[in-house]
Amino acid sequence: MADHTGKKASKRHPGKTAQARRLRRDETDAEYRLWYELKSRRLNDFKFSRQVPLGPYIADFVCREKMLIVELDGSQHASSTHDRQRTLWLNTQGYAVLRFWNHEIFEELSQTLDTILVVLNTGTFLPDHPDRYSPALATGNRHQ
Repeated sequence: MADHTGKKASKRHPGKTAQARRLRRDETDAEYRLWYELKSRRLNDFKFSRQVPLGPYIADFVCREKMLIVELDGSQHASSTHDRQRTLWLNTQGYAVLRFWNHEIFEELSQTLDTILVVLNTGTFLPDHPDRYSPALATGNRHQ
């Protein structure tokens, strides 16, 4: 599926694979902690990948089966116009985006995992903040 510029989420963009590898190698403490809980199908047998190139962007964690992206944000992401544009583009590609602040991974890990499971199992979530969860906008065939 292409966006208004013709870019597809499944199309490889120059330099994105190398950038994703660097991000995997230089992960934050919060990413490391959440990845421990998501890798090897530890979260109710859902398969996640980390630092996944999708079109011109790289998603922190992706469950392709459920078309869900989980993003961890530091303070630099507060009220980010770039993040809103990125989320909209990912939504138009058929992905829902669920965001957490880094500190939530350390202070509220169990609740964070429960929230991820709610979205994976129901495809819906009523967030406490409008930028927390953005459902997919695309219709039709969402497979890559």
